[in-house]
Amino acid sequence: MNNVDCSAIQRRVYLDHSATTPVRAEVLAVMIPYFSAAFGNASSVHRWGKEARMGVDLAREKVAHLIGANPSEIIFTSGGTEADNLALRGTAYAQKGKGNHIITTKIEHHAILHTCESLEREGFEVTYVGCDQYGMVDPEDIRAAITPKTILMSVMHGQNEVGTIEPVGEIGKIAKERGIVFHTDTVQSPGKIPVNVDDLNVDLLTLSSHKIYGPKGVGALYVRKGTRVAPQATGGAHERGLRAGTENVPGIVGLGEACYLAGKDMPDESARLAVLRDNLIQGILTTIPESILNGHPVQRLPHNVNVSIKYVEGESMLLNLDLMGIGASSGSACTSGSLEPSHVLLAMGMPHEMAHGSLRMTLGRSTTAEDVDYVVKTLGPIVSHLREMSVFTKP
Repeated sequence: MNNVDCSAIQRRVYLDHSATTPVRAEVLAVMIPYFSAAFGNASSVHRWGKEARMGVDLAREKVAHLIGANPSEIIFTSGGTEADNLALRGTAYAQKGKGNHIITTKIEHHAILHTCESLEREGFEVTYVGCDQYGMVDPEDIRAAITPKTILMSVMHGQNEVGTIEPVGEIGKIAKERGIVFHTDTVQSPGKIPVNVDDLNVDLLTLSSHKIYGPKGVGALYVRKGTRVAPQATGGAHERGLRAGTENVPGIVGLGEACYLAGKDMPDESARLAVLRDNLIQGILTTIPESILNGHPVQRLPHNVNVSIKYVEGESMLLNLDLMGIGASSGSACTSGSLEPSHVLLAMGMPHEMAHGSLRMTLGRSTTAEDVDYVVKTLGPIVSHLREMSVFTKP
């Protein structure tokens, strides 16, 4: 805004925790020794290697504990995207003797959607199931999409853009009844809501370190015992033969500690975030005319706020918020540079012009009540200013 003295702004409010989070001090502390003193290759048999292996094994236990799994079922990857790729491509090729049909939804992360599109070019058939106006997938729509050739289903747990919590447990029951491998992407869920592989009835589950205050470049795939997955990276017998390559020991150790802390802090932190989330939603909807909440009003992640504001563009709001020291996004971080509206909002039936005016604010450990108040007081004048200049404003 032209009348803002940016140099005078002191407050910095980061509301993009669904894009990435800062590494917690406790996580960094356990990682540091594995960059130097405990630098060994975890596959080596000497004491340096054994020292590194101990760090990896302990991390595997911590990750497994967070999601109610067995440590032997945890496969470390370079992040959520690789884990999604391994889950989909690995299962598709391991199961192709049984069929070639995959079911997913229109509101998945692009790590799923683009992988499915690639598999279609390789001869697999994919059904993309829709959702309702809240971004909620109906389990019966999934059931109706099943064919005798269906070998894999993938439905995300917590929607990364609008925050809707999907009925993964119910969908998992359907998959189990039909003997179909079921995968869920839970990248946005751990540390916010309970995640348990048995409660969700899943065979494969993806999680990522940098969404839960761990380091970037590391994630994990849960593979239920007995589930056949074809490795996508070959070259060694690392990670039960499913992911070749020398383990990123410092990153894995950091992921393990982040998982431990996420599980320990979740009850109190989730409740705190839900209060702040609701206050932010209420503040925006009551102070900015013609603004709407995107996603389910109740079944949503405790840290997610996604709104659409008529007659303004999301990109313009983001730039003006940034000038005022507020970091947010207009969708998922992987697509925020795109001029196209969110594929999630479009799948929910939102008109293009409304989808272009979306804003995602995701809260985290550093978010305070004062931050929420500041955002509400700041966003209103920004919207008013943009609407005065907007060609979309009503006569």
